Amino acid sequence: MRSPAGKRGGRRRRGAAGAMADGNADWMGSLPAALRSYPLSNLAIPGSHDSFSYWVDEKSPVGPDQATAIKRLARISLVKKIMKKWSVTQNLTFKEQLESGIRYFDLRVSSKPGEIGQEIYFIHGLFGITVWDGLQEINTFLEQHPKEVIFLDFNHFYAMDDNHHFFLINRIHLAFGSKLCSVECVEYVTLQYMWENKYQVLIFYHYPLCQEYPFLWPGNKMPAPWANTTNVHKLLQFLETTLEERSRYGTFHVSQAILTPRVRTIARNLIRGLKNTLVHRNLPMILNWVKTQKPGVKGVNIITSDFVELVDFAATVIALNDLLLDEDESATKS
Repeated sequence: MRSPAGKRGGRRRRGAAGAMADGNADWMGSLPAALRSYPLSNLAIPGSHDSFSYWVDEKSPVGPDQATAIKRLARISLVKKIMKKWSVTQNLTFKEQLESGIRYFDLRVSSKPGEIGQEIYFIHGLFGITVWDGLQEINTFLEQHPKEVIFLDFNHFYAMDDNHHFFLINRIHLAFGSKLCSVECVEYVTLQYMWENKYQVLIFYHYPLCQEYPFLWPGNKMPAPWANTTNVHKLLQFLETTLEERSRYGTFHVSQAILTPRVRTIARNLIRGLKNTLVHRNLPMILNWVKTQKPGVKGVNIITSDFVELVDFAATVIALNDLLLDEDESATKS
């Protein structure tokens, strides 16, 4: 029988869960010393899906990520209000997500067709804030929490040519500078390694230009299999299968614990939106799956969710790291 969390042989141990007693803003810096030498690819790290979508602009044009038919329909103002209900997947700002413990951010970006200049925006159906504003908000948090490490995954680009990419990459470098971790063997990248080099940011960039910049990790180092289902049971089976198939070395791994609406799902629940149709009722079951997981070479790494504040998502993922301490103790005793 397992001892109560935090105790072994009558002696209290401060684990990952204990490190969160005062909140999650500094959970990485508060991890037990034994976990600081683990590759980040073997730790359990909470992330958010469409991380930037807490604010979208109903007054802007519909994004280039949408079909032509949707763009035509969106000339009707009510259509954009409905789109917003299905485009927003988070309630918390970047700062609030970071304070809650989220360390991986799923990012989709686009230029704004017809706009002069090369400004880049976050996008999910509708345009969000500028990427520059988001990066500055994230960097402000990092300045205040120097032992926290984040993953920014730029995985979808729309209406962007190479000049737009050069502009965005320069913005990333300007925002974070020496905090950017250069591409390295994944297994070398531990918290201790990051701290010793004063790195705090890993950028994953799913575009060929990443090869020209030492601080841009190629997208294939951050695989994120997508279940593309509205059925929670199919989702959980998919997550199990993709974990079994996970590459043991050389990459990080994202378990996207999210449900994706079909066109007919949206048509039947126009006014209710994503949160009330799919997320509220299924998130408890998804969280129960998370609680059964274990990090490590053969286990979970990054887990993402919609509306991360609706359940105790970040704390639940972070607490999984205590299982690595249990493993270490068992190995020591044997």
